[in-house]
Amino acid sequence: MEPSTTQPVPKPNGRGSLANPEVIENVPGRVIPILEHEFDDFTSEAATFLDGGTPEVEFIGFRLKQGVYGQRQADVQMCRIKLPFGGVTPEQMEALADAVATYAPLGKGHITTRQNVQIHHVPLMQMAELLRDIAPSGLSTREGCGNTVRNVTGDPWAGVCEGELFDPTPYVGAFVRYFVRNDVCQLMPRKIKTAFTATDEDVAITGIHDLGFIPRVREIDGQQVRGFEFRVGGGTSIMPRIAPTIFDFLGADDGEYLRVTEAALRIFDRQDWLRKNRARARIKVLVDKVGPEAFREMVIEELKGDWVTQRDYTLDPLLFVYDEAEHLSDPESSATASSAPSSPDGDDADFKRWVKANVAPQRQAGFSTATVRIVRGDLTPDQFRGLAVIMRDFSSGYARTTVQQNLVLRWVRDETLYDVWQRLSEIGLGEAGANQIVDVVSCPGTDSCKLGITSSMGLNAAVAERVTSMAIEDELTKLVHIKMSGCPNGCSQHHIANIGFYGASIKVGTKTIPAYVAHLAGTYEGGEVAYGTRLKVRLPAKRVPDAVERWLRFYESDRVEAELFNDFVERVGTTAFEDLVRDLALPVEFGLETMNMFIDWNRKVPFEVIRGEGECAV
Repeated sequence: MEPSTTQPVPKPNGRGSLANPEVIENVPGRVIPILEHEFDDFTSEAATFLDGGTPEVEFIGFRLKQGVYGQRQADVQMCRIKLPFGGVTPEQMEALADAVATYAPLGKGHITTRQNVQIHHVPLMQMAELLRDIAPSGLSTREGCGNTVRNVTGDPWAGVCEGELFDPTPYVGAFVRYFVRNDVCQLMPRKIKTAFTATDEDVAITGIHDLGFIPRVREIDGQQVRGFEFRVGGGTSIMPRIAPTIFDFLGADDGEYLRVTEAALRIFDRQDWLRKNRARARIKVLVDKVGPEAFREMVIEELKGDWVTQRDYTLDPLLFVYDEAEHLSDPESSATASSAPSSPDGDDADFKRWVKANVAPQRQAGFSTATVRIVRGDLTPDQFRGLAVIMRDFSSGYARTTVQQNLVLRWVRDETLYDVWQRLSEIGLGEAGANQIVDVVSCPGTDSCKLGITSSMGLNAAVAERVTSMAIEDELTKLVHIKMSGCPNGCSQHHIANIGFYGASIKVGTKTIPAYVAHLAGTYEGGEVAYGTRLKVRLPAKRVPDAVERWLRFYESDRVEAELFNDFVERVGTTAFEDLVRDLALPVEFGLETMNMFIDWNRKVPFEVIRGEGECAV
């Protein structure tokens, strides 16, 4: 099954998502078809809204489908640029650099825990220009927000990792192309988050997604047939659930996985009772109410409808087929482009630390992946451009973002790793510790989010600084993951961290202290997903780094031999961790000596709980 590089899109027989005779290009960065008229629509709709001709609620619904989200700051917006399975090209990195330099007042773009790139603080009419500017590179924000099928995430190591039955990437591309602009998922009760993983290690964390796909192979009529295990109904936030398996096997090449997904979404879209409480309107609520087996029967019944025969599930025109091995950098030009030696001269400890933490061998001999640690997911224009050059010079030119807010360079020749590290170091991205304890993850919090309670980005910086100052050498402690969200919704995925926090507050008379509630012993690695246990203490924000240090030192001093952090928590119990920080949770009286406790991280004014109405449920 080898589609040509460029495929005309057939009439979709009611599919609704690709009705225009656009062209699908099987080249990196061209997963979502770009429709030029949508930019004209956005410009005219935005102008009409600003002139008072469109009600705000009506315009918000339109704006969200274009991937433009309101911020807590008045008169500016955030755009969420979708990177299906995290894939991004050098040309797109340069387009992002230009967009950030031109439109982002803070001079940075932000990689999210769902492999998107967000650009913040952009005035509405400038947003229309931004969307036009990034489109020629293939970047799209279409359905990055709203009650749609959001960015489809994937395993950044798909296609190059050990243990995969097949590379799911082509099928992820087909899924994206089928459901973007699809009529059935333009105004569902709530958003749908989807993940395709590559192996049973489940790097994409399908268990916390609305829809999850895991590769499976089954012998049918003597033939090895590709397919997916289909999970439905996971999610974090206020009702954490791990997605149950609804179907053990759905065919891939015959489009069965698309057909069954559409049936599930049609059922979900008809649940008007969910629309009455948008805070609890996710598909996990439906699955939780009726049970996995009943939901499976609902899908089977839905597939008997006439609508199935009106659809075209032919996969060839939709598949994203691109052989990275045929587009590798020229080793001669790579060596020429670098002024650094191709191997470390003497005992280069920093390079060796980077290799140990950030580099993994591919299953293809002679090649490795290199994870670029990106602090808090933020990149400057110069860093975007620098990474684009490195991608061209040392890889297949096609990198992937990660759920840890990092970037994975793929198909890096082993003999060029030192050159890559030096190039990364020159742009401030050569730090070791990717996916380790210093690689702290957070959502934007009150930096931009309407629902934010606390400055989770500020706490991120403070905690990262503390654990770095601890100079942790213990290999097991390095495995601890720390995440924090600015509110209970969990955009940082704090529920599944070894140590997770969400933003809250503590009332002291007429004053308010920014605070956090902790979770311990969550996990998302090795194919296992488990939600952490919420502690019964509420910590002032400024004391959280102290709590983290106490807990880590407690773990190091009292564990049994090679006991992992979560096993240690289970053995000693969460009460022991609560007791360790009870003094930190004690009330603080307002005064000159304690005034700092009433000011959040990275802020200069007294803390207030200011929450707007989130737009995810609009």
